[in-house]
Amino acid sequence: MMPVPPQPTRAELAILRVLWQLGPSTVRQVHESLRDTQDTGYTTVLKLLQNMTEKGLVQRDETERTHVYQASLSQQRTQRDLLRDLMDRAFGGSAMSVVAQALSMKKASAEELAEIRKLLDAQERRGK
Repeated sequence: MMPVPPQPTRAELAILRVLWQLGPSTVRQVHESLRDTQDTGYTTVLKLLQNMTEKGLVQRDETERTHVYQASLSQQRTQRDLLRDLMDRAFGGSAMSVVAQALSMKKASAEELAEIRKLLDAQERRGK
């Protein structure tokens, strides 16, 4: 089993979101995508991707002249790992506290509440 990479920083998460959205990408593609939402220089993106490769957050394909990067873990796996860590550190491991806090921060739409109910029903069925 592959060891779990360290948690990404905010800047690294922004890059991971681009890679999850676009799929394997060059530094230029990541930079252009980030440029729409934040002022990040090309060399900064390159350095972040190099650091992320060393940390195991991304993999680099060096077979072509222009290196292509892709996320090492899926978006779902990364989100689950981050949430598990946050839940343990900030909420004492309580899923109820996490959900209550999340729902108190922003009004959930009727569609979101319906999906949450479905998830709760499915969880309850698995517990029986």
